[in-house]
Amino acid sequence: MYLFGGYSVAIKPQQTIDRNIAMELVRVTEAAALASSRHMGLGDKELVDQAAVDAMRSTLNAIQMHGVIVIGEGEKDEAPMLFNGENIGTGSPPEVDIAVDPIDGTTLLSKGLPGAIAVIALSSRDTMNCPQETFYMNKIAVGPEAKDAIDITATVKENLKSVASAKDCSVKDLVVMVLDRPRHETLLRDIREAGARVRLISDGDVAAGIHAAMPTSDVDILMGIGGTPEGVLTAAAIRCIGGAIQAQAWPNNVKEREAAETAGVLNKVYATNDLVSGEDVFFSATGVSTGDLLRGVNFSLKEAETHSLVMRSRSGTVRWIDSMHDLTRLNKIT
Repeated sequence: MYLFGGYSVAIKPQQTIDRNIAMELVRVTEAAALASSRHMGLGDKELVDQAAVDAMRSTLNAIQMHGVIVIGEGEKDEAPMLFNGENIGTGSPPEVDIAVDPIDGTTLLSKGLPGAIAVIALSSRDTMNCPQETFYMNKIAVGPEAKDAIDITATVKENLKSVASAKDCSVKDLVVMVLDRPRHETLLRDIREAGARVRLISDGDVAAGIHAAMPTSDVDILMGIGGTPEGVLTAAAIRCIGGAIQAQAWPNNVKEREAAETAGVLNKVYATNDLVSGEDVFFSATGVSTGDLLRGVNFSLKEAETHSLVMRSRSGTVRWIDSMHDLTRLNKIT
């Protein structure tokens, strides 16, 4: 209880979420990866995405939870399944927020390129915040060593010097991951002039953020403009890893700029906990096509092999999971 305006107000405490829900989430991303990978390289983005959505939703609905999709496939009138606000699960406790990207890298998968993953994050109800004013955000993400060294309002050169100092290395030793987009021309010039090295990626915003935050990664920092929902998913993963992400709205048109100005968030700096604030945060990803972060699905005559990553913020545990699926049995129960 606490006093507000002279009245006693009850605060509903966050429920502790059973740690075993982590394995349920692995089953969700495995299902999405298995279903979508059958359509790899066919050139149809919608086909791979729909296969992942169908499999993910079916598996989610069997989990004991009262989930609400806070980041999904879009608004209800745009997405028949996994739409924003959709209730998911059996309807029993715990009450949770769920963010999904059935395929992070649909273009990659449709073209048969490496790096596509299936992604889900979960936390206590009302602890995920996905800014609605702009579709894109400018982001900077690092691992635990440099979590206190970044400032998105500072220059690229200043951030690189600060991260290098935190990691006890030279700027020229740093590798910066950036989405290969025309909008990053100035950013790339600034990184190169500062002396750091660059690794360009064509797609896969979430995987890139995780890659940059992993302590054992050969990437030191993620910089640049990417999707706002992907930023929240990255924040969920980073809550588990222990790194940091900062983000600011990046309006893509006049309407978005006006919306951000009206909401007072145009210049707001979102820190990791501003995007995902819960104490119980879970994250799972399964490789669909083999990339730097995860191996893709490998099919044989009667079996399929998957490679997944699952993390939990409360314990800080990061697990890499190799699974072998007997397709003759799976086909009978799905």
